[in-house]
Amino acid sequence: MKIDVIGDVHGCYEELCMLFEKLGYRKEQRIYLHPDGRIPVFVGDITDRGPASLQVIQLVYEMVVTQRVAKYVPGNHCNKLYRFFLGNKVKQQHGLETTVAEFEQLNPKAKSNIRQQFIQLYEEAPLYLQLKEVNAVVAHAGIKKRYIGRYDNKVKTFVLYGDITGEFDAKGKPIRRDWAQKYDGDTWIVYGHTPVLKPRIVRKTINIDTGCVFGNMLTAFRLPEETTVSVPSNQPFVEEKFKSFPIN
Repeated sequence: MKIDVIGDVHGCYEELCMLFEKLGYRKEQRIYLHPDGRIPVFVGDITDRGPASLQVIQLVYEMVVTQRVAKYVPGNHCNKLYRFFLGNKVKQQHGLETTVAEFEQLNPKAKSNIRQQFIQLYEEAPLYLQLKEVNAVVAHAGIKKRYIGRYDNKVKTFVLYGDITGEFDAKGKPIRRDWAQKYDGDTWIVYGHTPVLKPRIVRKTINIDTGCVFGNMLTAFRLPEETTVSVPSNQPFVEEKFKSFPIN
């Protein structure tokens, strides 16, 4: 097995297509396939904030659910959009409002299709992926060594939101511990969630959310090669989004 774990896309469809091409994938009809059979793995947060969340949903759905040529784990934004599509009351903020605005422009049939596609994508997705063939675990916000193999609510909160303290900083953002500093496993933990200017390797963990939606770049981590590939973002650069880094 050879995989390409793709960082938080956040509706950046054009950059995702560029990344696939740089990774050597070829577009065949509506999906991207690699001549060597490599498998893309989406690390969650495929929607919100960016300009084309619905196109990303359609592509990921087609590749993961319909054609079974890719894998996907959900992020916190995915969870919130899922709850919105179920009809739950969720606040349309922190990026969800951009996806909802796109959604509201559709006709009723198209709305129904997108809604059903995303619900199926989310409900069929594992909370995190254990890929023993490449000695890796893919989890949106990371996972502690002792949590691997567990799927209870405590683990779900960690995987979706990180090692949150329950406190907030002056800007109202949740304070998160830097769990990677204490990771002592020999399995790669590949994650995103917290925007960093370049892929951040700590021990055997790597954060590949390089803030494409905030104007930096979209990154993939290749295994078993243990290399990263990035493409530049087309979005405006927002420097302050990269300052909220986990604390010890």
